[in-house]
Amino acid sequence: MDTWKEFDQNIITHSAAHHLMAIDDLVGRLGYARVSDIARRLNITRGSVSISLKPMKEAGLVLQDENRHLRLSESGQNLVNAIKNKRLLIQRLFVKLLGVPDQQADIDACKMEHLISGETERRLVAFMCFVESDQPEADAFLEAWRVFSKDADDTVKYPQCLKQAAGESSPG
Repeated sequence: MDTWKEFDQNIITHSAAHHLMAIDDLVGRLGYARVSDIARRLNITRGSVSISLKPMKEAGLVLQDENRHLRLSESGQNLVNAIKNKRLLIQRLFVKLLGVPDQQADIDACKMEHLISGETERRLVAFMCFVESDQPEADAFLEAWRVFSKDADDTVKYPQCLKQAAGESSPG
């Protein structure tokens, strides 16, 4: 399988995810969403929003009423909910486990939220449930990680880790 081709198999693009989440947020706050509201929210032109919304409407993710108010269909809402859950999960993983600062974790989670599969999400949920549990094994794992990662920024100390992470075999 050509893994790189899987990228194109995502249900929506990064941009489309932001359009859908903007609609969800606007409807939640104002009770409605218009093209102009979405454009303002995303800091893009109304024309760009209209062009971007067309395939989402055709896919049945976005509905428009006679007043030109937009809302998410059930499948659109389900997709937005899934993306939001993945984003929160990734943020939690980055901040709580890896120690990534909040702002950077938010940026990185935003980049990944619509790309990971449901299977990966389920495994991450299970992993986070484990590390946040009261099990002695989880506490031992977290303590070992904290000790190991204290100087993780010093990659010069761990060149073999960089090679292993890249899939290269280590000597010996």
